[in-house]
Amino acid sequence: MKCDELLAALNAYIDGEIDPQVCAELSRHLEGCNPCRVVIDTLRKTITLYKGEVPYELPPEVHARLHECLKKKWQEQFGQSVS
Repeated sequence: MKCDELLAALNAYIDGEIDPQVCAELSRHLEGCNPCRVVIDTLRKTITLYKGEVPYELPPEVHARLHECLKKKWQEQFGQSVS
């Protein structure tokens, strides 16, 4: 299995919804590929943190700055105004 094949099957692998034979191939690949192990470990930690946390309210000034930045990027990319 190659890295791009692992990344294509990543969601099913993380969710435990993958054919056992493919899962075994992924596990073998992960034994010898540190970059893919880092990706998998980071994704697992992110999911764990996300599931265990309550939403964090952004301070109003951060929310406003983020909104303005996203609005500007949208206008640059699509040339359209955002309300």
